[in-house]
Amino acid sequence: MNKLLMTPLLYSGILFLAACGANESNSKTPEQNIAQQASSQRIAQKYRIESVAEFDEPWAIASLPDQRLLITERKGQLKLFDPQTKSSINVAGVPTVSYGGQGGLGDVILHPDFQQNHELYLSYASKGQGGYGAEIAHAKLDLSDPKQPKLTDLKTIWQQVPKVSGQGHYGHRMQFGPDGKLWVSSGERQKFDPAQDLKSNLGKVLRLNADGTAAEDNPFYQQGGVTAEIWSLGQRNPLGMAFDQQGQLWVVEMGPKGGDELNRIVKGENYGYPTVSNGDHYSGLPIPDHHTRPEFKAPEIDWTPVISPSSLIIYSGQQFPLWQHKALIGGLSSKAIIVVDLNAKPVQEVQRLEMKQRIRGLHQAQDGSIWVIEDGPKAKLLKLHAN
Repeated sequence: MNKLLMTPLLYSGILFLAACGANESNSKTPEQNIAQQASSQRIAQKYRIESVAEFDEPWAIASLPDQRLLITERKGQLKLFDPQTKSSINVAGVPTVSYGGQGGLGDVILHPDFQQNHELYLSYASKGQGGYGAEIAHAKLDLSDPKQPKLTDLKTIWQQVPKVSGQGHYGHRMQFGPDGKLWVSSGERQKFDPAQDLKSNLGKVLRLNADGTAAEDNPFYQQGGVTAEIWSLGQRNPLGMAFDQQGQLWVVEMGPKGGDELNRIVKGENYGYPTVSNGDHYSGLPIPDHHTRPEFKAPEIDWTPVISPSSLIIYSGQQFPLWQHKALIGGLSSKAIIVVDLNAKPVQEVQRLEMKQRIRGLHQAQDGSIWVIEDGPKAKLLKLHAN
């Protein structure tokens, strides 16, 4: 099977200097090489890295209006961090999580009206009948006692169906869209087939109301049950979600052995996994490429060797003008931040920041700088500034 190898350039040092073109795979035709050379526009946005603090297996970041940060740690701690004093305290009242494998406390996001209602959302792995699954809880953040922040009115509003064995591929990223809906990425839990099963919400992108119920104008809403939650299907392990300036949702997901994907998410579309992928099974068994089954929506760009995407933002600040409206993807095995031009035709990787550590999460700060969390124990909280 002819896999299209998209081997990106590796760049060393904190500053990425201009490169003279992309590495080309010998498997590409001359026409494909010419097309890539014509459309690939490498950039050289300069930056510097500030090391700010250290956390134990951090997973996600959210900014409060006063610029303090909420940072989740997989073992079940929610940290309130003050960048001014560089001190953090635990937030009480966090739900009990199932820590292990890829499971634990996951994402944290604020309600769009947080300044008025103080509401936030947490995703996490939980054990129940049948095994494990991701859940989402809604709560209020009580900061009335500066020394004892706590969550109140905690309520579970959503869960993966069904719960299954194993502790991988939860996905469970969350975003509020410009439509006011709660969008959720749900991994296929390393079970393959649920990604194509409309009776399961595994391996899907979901669109919910703020209370966790299905949005009425979803494509399969009339079928009821968890099917009503589904916006798109055929996803594997979607670990990054972001909306661009036009309100278009983009999702980055881990492929199998090869074929990490960045997808433009379209209502009701099927992205093909596990029927098609531009990677293969870890066992070595081939999976048909996307081009063999045009009824499935193909990724806008894919990576082999993989980047192991963990997170995604679309930059909208002023500090890094060359990154404006571009996607920044956190990379685990690639130990990098990958910058992608979403407006290029075809979509192109245009810069790679060599970070030397596995990158778990990205978050744009109010001032246009970028917060970065490394992966694992003793993981650093970093801040990218314009140089």
